Amino acid sequence: MKVMYIKKGEYQGSEMTIGNVYEVIGVEADYYRIIDDNNEPFLYSPLQFKIIDPKQPDFWVTEKGEDGESYSYPFSWLKEGYFEDFHDNNKSVIKHFWSECERLYEITKNV
Repeated sequence: MKVMYIKKGEYQGSEMTIGNVYEVIGVEADYYRIIDDNNEPFLYSPLQFKIIDPKQPDFWVTEKGEDGESYSYPFSWLKEGYFEDFHDNNKSVIKHFWSECERLYEITKNV
């Protein structure tokens, strides 16, 4: 799934570039998980994007929350607390995440 970033959120800095196309690597509570320009996999409101290619990857597993919201990720990322562990600098989760990004999305961490 590919989207074009068209507007900043209320509390955002310059983590994304207006007009750039980004790969959606997952959906969490109907928000898009995207690797921003700082190599961080954050959630963004779908209202900030124009959909360029709506096709979701075949390897996504989709679950519904209690209120009907969607959660779609590669299976290994659906583990509760996965992205919290990533942002808490859990080295094994970070290594696993980037390995899966390269394998599934052909996305490598920019250094």
